[in-house]
Amino acid sequence: IRPRLLPPREGDPGAAGAQGWPCVVTVGIGGPTGSGKTSLAEKVASVLGCVVIVSMENYRTGAGADEGSDIDSIDFDALACNLQDLVKGKDTLMPLVDFQEKKRTGWRQLKISSSGVVIVDGAYALHSTLRSLLDIRVAVVGGVHFSLLSKVQHDIGDSCSLDYLIDSIFPLFRKHIEPDLHHAQIRIDNSFVCSFREPYYKLKCKNELPDGQKFYSFDKSKSETENFIEMYLRPPFASEEIKIDDWIKVMQCGIRYYLSLGDQRIVDKFFIIRPKAEFEVGRTTLGGLLALGYSVVVSFKRTSRTVKRDQLLIAAETIDSLNESFLVLKGPSRKIVAAEASNLGIKGPWITKSYLEMILESKGVPRVNTPPPVSSTLLTDSQEKKIAVPKPIRVLTDRVANLDDFVQPWTRSPPKKFDQEPSLGKWQFIPDSSSRGNIQLAPLPDSYDLDRGLLLSVQAIQAVLETKGFPVIVGIGGPSGSGKTSLAQKMANIIGCEVISLESYYKPEQVRDYKYDEYSSLDIALLTKNIKEIRNTHKAKVPCFDFEKFKRNGFKEFQVSEECGVVIFEGVYTLHPAIRKSLDLWIAVVGGVHSHLIARIQRDKNRAGFSISQNEIMTTVFPLFQQYIEPHLVDAHVA
Repeated sequence: IRPRLLPPREGDPGAAGAQGWPCVVTVGIGGPTGSGKTSLAEKVASVLGCVVIVSMENYRTGAGADEGSDIDSIDFDALACNLQDLVKGKDTLMPLVDFQEKKRTGWRQLKISSSGVVIVDGAYALHSTLRSLLDIRVAVVGGVHFSLLSKVQHDIGDSCSLDYLIDSIFPLFRKHIEPDLHHAQIRIDNSFVCSFREPYYKLKCKNELPDGQKFYSFDKSKSETENFIEMYLRPPFASEEIKIDDWIKVMQCGIRYYLSLGDQRIVDKFFIIRPKAEFEVGRTTLGGLLALGYSVVVSFKRTSRTVKRDQLLIAAETIDSLNESFLVLKGPSRKIVAAEASNLGIKGPWITKSYLEMILESKGVPRVNTPPPVSSTLLTDSQEKKIAVPKPIRVLTDRVANLDDFVQPWTRSPPKKFDQEPSLGKWQFIPDSSSRGNIQLAPLPDSYDLDRGLLLSVQAIQAVLETKGFPVIVGIGGPSGSGKTSLAQKMANIIGCEVISLESYYKPEQVRDYKYDEYSSLDIALLTKNIKEIRNTHKAKVPCFDFEKFKRNGFKEFQVSEECGVVIFEGVYTLHPAIRKSLDLWIAVVGGVHSHLIARIQRDKNRAGFSISQNEIMTTVFPLFQQYIEPHLVDAHVA
């Protein structure tokens, strides 16, 4: 890319004698709704900092606005004019749109940031009108866009081709979006799955005191009010049995429509924990689903008055079907949400049911399959042998794939489109004379990716807490670079507990000799003593290690409260028999940088003309793994 050097602007510091302003780099990120364009733009901006993101949604006009994603509603001329100004280093005015009132409400000034990067984000970002103004063209496909196509294709069977489904659900894609994606310089296939890696946390209660006063009063000048219509669609040919996980949720707010699959969430204590799983679609998507045989089984109106405080959102929500008002605290951090509830003096009683569940119960329909229940029933010896992988939500059909399934262009062919997300079923317990309470979790015989493993691990902790009580002591083990620490921190964020690294138990003399990976480098006696203290007294003095001075730097008081009830130990040797016998849940993590390094070495050797097996690499680069680490991972409850 040839950088554009802009002329110095009069009156700016250093203008005299300067060669010009830094170049402006324009990036267009296009793709179908739900593919992950906006997430990618935000992540790029977070890495570079000071990036101007121009959303094409703000360039909608009255013409065709009711269609939500109709190309005729985009003011390409105004967008192109704004881009031309930014490229020349000029400030420009971007339109602002009120999506509830369906009209343009004003203008916002855009200035070139210090990074000089401008990102255009939208389904039509690679349109021919804009392409000549873009230095970098990025196409994003996949994501929830493909997930929805996969689900619909499974729900209705083989009666419709993939192209027919695309035209029904996303009628503008093949004609107005897909052709432009082929002009991209960078093509991204987003293999997104619904993930709890970055969830949001909610506390919910009734927004009314016994005397009729409201818990929280909003300043009208600082709050926003939005009206939503939420609809839940049942698949065609589905039985009358209520299965929320099979439903599709469509939410309308003004001219904007949002969609999510199922009612995915975790309930921990009083917190509702949800993944960020909603994505915007056009109005035609709802019509397409109804035409394909989906039916609206539940619909209600939700009025939400909100105020934002940094990362926290406080909302008063009224549900017409329930004729009640609720106060909701929502944010990306469990601690921030809990602290705000404490500051407001709100102590509940908290409600953990979704509005959908509350409406179903008000109609006499029992609560069903979300979140999955925990079973404390012991398995008999004969039942232990029958433990199997949790059944998928939707059983795959026995069909022979058509030739067309394998020749679809990269822009529309969902990878593994007949594979559905597995249902993470309930945990079972089996007798064990060596563990506390004489029962232990039954190990799952399959391995899972990080997102499913994270959800399963949290559900396992909830199962042990319900069955055995607190404290629950969790161990996460695996080779260096596999992602143990990342998983531990994500679990801790969801559950609200602390993580103790086995690196705190290094012996100073071993570290000085750089024997980090050896089991003998750990003070196992102190570690097992601390675990025993946490088990019996719920507190312990945990060592602190100074890696710069290669010595132990005192101890810190650690305590497990009954409110949380969980502590996580993580390290290479956490699942060693001498340690894991004192733990309630064993989690093995493999892959990550560890596996990538092995693959990279094998590739480099092959390119140099040498043949080398992964086993040879393992014994050379990770000599301790196969002998001292791997044997302890196979007995994990979840991997």
